[in-house]
Amino acid sequence: MSEETTTTAAESTSAKQGGGANNEIRYLTPIAIETKKDKYCRFKKLGIQYIDYKDADFLLRLVNEQGKILPRRITGTSQKYQKRVAQAVKRARHLALMPYVADMLK
Repeated sequence: MSEETTTTAAESTSAKQGGGANNEIRYLTPIAIETKKDKYCRFKKLGIQYIDYKDADFLLRLVNEQGKILPRRITGTSQKYQKRVAQAVKRARHLALMPYVADMLK
């Protein structure tokens, strides 16, 4: 009997406070918290010195779906390696290892 009285007492206190769970603030969408990912140069981190223009699979990661070279502000590549990436992509395009223009390349 004591268990029944404690549960009814807890229910009555929550009813007095306005319904308990109904007082909680609920959002339809989660609150967006700005989390900035640290950009880093993958070439410096992995110690890559030479970007091979013959490795088309690797170069495809550095271009978007239309075949455009991704900018530094998106990839986080340093200026030194971004120039080398651009040169390698241009060489691969010239030798027909990569397309100049494509629809949904990836």
